[in-house]
Amino acid sequence: MRVYPLKSISIEEAMKQQFKLLDCMTRNFKGYMSLSRGDLGVKQPNNEPDFTIQAEKAIADFFGQEACILVRGAGTGAIRYGLASMIKPGELLLIHDAPVYSTTITSLEMFGINTIKADFNNPESVKEVLKNNDIKAILIQHTRQKLEDSYDLCELISLMKSIRDLPIIIDENYAVMKVDKIGCEAGADLSCFSCFKLQGPEGIGCVVGKKEYIDKIRKMHYSGGCQVQGFEAQEVLRGLAYAPVILAVSAQECEIANEEVKKLDFVKDSMIVNAQSKVMVVELKEPLARKMLVEAEKLGALPHPVGSESKYEVVPLFYKVSGTFLKEDPKRIDTMIRINVNRAGHETVIRILSEAYKKAKENE
Repeated sequence: MRVYPLKSISIEEAMKQQFKLLDCMTRNFKGYMSLSRGDLGVKQPNNEPDFTIQAEKAIADFFGQEACILVRGAGTGAIRYGLASMIKPGELLLIHDAPVYSTTITSLEMFGINTIKADFNNPESVKEVLKNNDIKAILIQHTRQKLEDSYDLCELISLMKSIRDLPIIIDENYAVMKVDKIGCEAGADLSCFSCFKLQGPEGIGCVVGKKEYIDKIRKMHYSGGCQVQGFEAQEVLRGLAYAPVILAVSAQECEIANEEVKKLDFVKDSMIVNAQSKVMVVELKEPLARKMLVEAEKLGALPHPVGSESKYEVVPLFYKVSGTFLKEDPKRIDTMIRINVNRAGHETVIRILSEAYKKAKENE
């Protein structure tokens, strides 16, 4: 099976991202502020804590964008606010012809948004659908929705904008701080992601991009209970500061582990995919996946994700393949295992996988 994972930045490139973010922080914060927990409340005249405003400015500067807003509801909340800023109930949204992430489906149903699909891997399909339908906005998932997805995000955005200059919102979850450019840097109007997936606090999402849409979100985000408080904004920045390098190290170890796993005699194949985070998908020669997952947990592997690369996920994750992949072929539940190395080295991954197979065979 041929797959097309996103190209990860190198450790050296990740270091440059870290240094760039820290430079943006120093340009927007006085020194004492970085040693503070931040302020609280709907402070006037901006109706938002000062520390939150400065953190949003630093993030907008980092991505080279007009504006940024931190919101509640993690990545899902960020996407919901983004959609609400650019499309109305009953209007038509273009999405990829692939299984849609479950919380995205919920958001579309919640807002009464109608959808039409095009194959984003096929430029002709995109052109035809855009030219022949009254589409009001476009939603693109940066990472892969199905194993054979191959579209280049930058090229796709450029193609779509050349046909019709519609607002484009990008679901950036599992891509930020891992790739060279996110959607808003490539010409999309908004990029939305979860800060929890980037070593940040629980429940905080980020929307970055065009000011006209961010301003609309601010009007929806007025109440004190909605506000992201200063201490939470500080935690977002601290998480972002550490994320690039540790994610680049994980990507490197994932590459090594993937090649080593292919040498194991019980493995049919192993591939690196974005499902949703960048992980290994190990295909077994025998239908032992479920039994091996039970044994892997006994050997110290995480049995389920929390935020898929949140600050809590340190040891490797051994898990079923994602729901979107299982929709394509339910039999994968017995023959495939998803492994995220997280902060571990490839040796640990190989050891747990080998011992889990041995235990599963003994208990057949």
